[in-house]
Amino acid sequence: MIVGGVDEAGRGSVAGPLVVAGVSAGREGVKELVELGVRDSKLLTPRERGLLYPEILRITAYAVPAYIQPPEIDEYVKHGKKYRKLNYLEAIYMARVIDQLGAKKVIVDAPDTNPVRFRDELSELTERRCEVVAEHHAGIRYPIVSAASIVAKVERDRAVEKLRSRYGDFGSGYPSDRKTMQFLSRWLEREGSMPDFTRKSWRSWVRILQLKLA
Repeated sequence: MIVGGVDEAGRGSVAGPLVVAGVSAGREGVKELVELGVRDSKLLTPRERGLLYPEILRITAYAVPAYIQPPEIDEYVKHGKKYRKLNYLEAIYMARVIDQLGAKKVIVDAPDTNPVRFRDELSELTERRCEVVAEHHAGIRYPIVSAASIVAKVERDRAVEKLRSRYGDFGSGYPSDRKTMQFLSRWLEREGSMPDFTRKSWRSWVRILQLKLA
């Protein structure tokens, strides 16, 4: 049976895309992933992820990334109805990925506090009928989801690197990164607004930057 895994990277970032990725493989492929030593991307160094990435592409039947850009994230966070905000936007993109995996069963790392609700949303949004399992920390429990998390993280890192090449080194793009916050603080002081590659709906980050300039 072909099984799929779906995860994301960049959800909490203030800069760059949120990347959803899915992979699928048969029993032998999943066994190879285990032997390869795939783990949740957060437990791996950038070098380890970089080495595993091409092997995952070789082993899996499909590897599908999808990119959610800041303007669309802002639209859903600002104007989405209750339960139709960022989690629902992720569900839309995850459903699109699931439809391309050709899997009978797909395991998803659920971003919603209620994984059953998220599973039901995915089941409604997918066009291809398959069994959907949504769990917290699925990237740690299931190698196929670990592989998806690595693909998502590598793809996001590449997207962020392209942005850094164009706009300058703003660090990781996360609000916990001092370099990111200093870069955005200088940008805000110079331009008077947040750059287009950032999520303007992240009010707490904007507030922090504005306080720094006060």
